[in-house]
Amino acid sequence: MPAPINTLKQRLAAGDTTFGCWLSFAESNVAEMMGTAGFDWLLIDGEHAPNDIRSIRDQLTALQGSPSSVAVRVPVGETWVIKQVLDAGAQTVMVPMVESADQARELVRACTYPPSGTRGVGAASSRASRFSGIADYVKTADAQICLIVQVESRAGIAALDDILAVDGIDGVFIGPADLASDMGHSADATVPAVHDVIIDALKRIAASGKAAGIMSLGDSTPAYLEAGARFVAVGIDVLFLIKTARQAAAKWIK
Repeated sequence: MPAPINTLKQRLAAGDTTFGCWLSFAESNVAEMMGTAGFDWLLIDGEHAPNDIRSIRDQLTALQGSPSSVAVRVPVGETWVIKQVLDAGAQTVMVPMVESADQARELVRACTYPPSGTRGVGAASSRASRFSGIADYVKTADAQICLIVQVESRAGIAALDDILAVDGIDGVFIGPADLASDMGHSADATVPAVHDVIIDALKRIAASGKAAGIMSLGDSTPAYLEAGARFVAVGIDVLFLIKTARQAAAKWIK
C-alpha cells in the first residue's frame, strides 16, 4: 500500500486556485470545527500559534476526516522540526523566512528520504505510516510531500529567481506583513512600493510553474489572483472569533 495521495499537491500542480484559512488556536476541537467550514485547505500554524508537536499531531488527527486538505507551517526551517511534523502525518509543509536557494535545497532534502535526502527512516512507528499499516510508505512518501517556502524579506525577494529554480519546491508563499516591515513600512502591504514588489513576485512565481501563495485578508485579493496567486489564505480562525465577539459586544454594551 502506498502513501496517501496528496490532493492539495495535485491541485497546485494542475494550476487550480485554492483558498484556505490559518488555524491559530492550537486546539484540536477548533480544528475539527474548521474542517467542516468548506475551505480548500487549512494550515496549522506552528510559527505564531502556541503549537508543539503534540498539538500539531492532535489537529492532524482531528482533521483526518475533513474534506479540506491540511498543511503545517513549522516555526523554523530546521531539519529536526520537519522530521517531526512529517512523521506526525503532515504531507504539506510550509517553511517561513527562506532567503536563499541553498536554504531551499536543504529544506527539500529534509523532506526527502535517503539517498537523496536527510529525512530519518523511522516511519514504522509513526502516524504517517499508520503505524506500519502503510507497507510501502518509505518507498512512496517523497512523491506525496508538498513543500511550500515563504519569501518575506528583501533578501528573499532578491534571491527569488534562484529559489524558484530549486527542484522539489512546490510553491512559494509571499508573507506580505513581514515583507512590508522589512521594507520599512510596519506590516502595511498596501503601501504602493510594497504592493508592486508583491505583484511582481507573484507573477514571477506563477511564470515558473510553481504555485504562488499569499495571505490576503483585505481588498488586495483580486489583484493577487490576477497576478497568479493560487494558494491564498483568506482568514484566520482567531480573527473570525474575535471580530464576531467584538461586534456583539459593541452592539449591546454602550
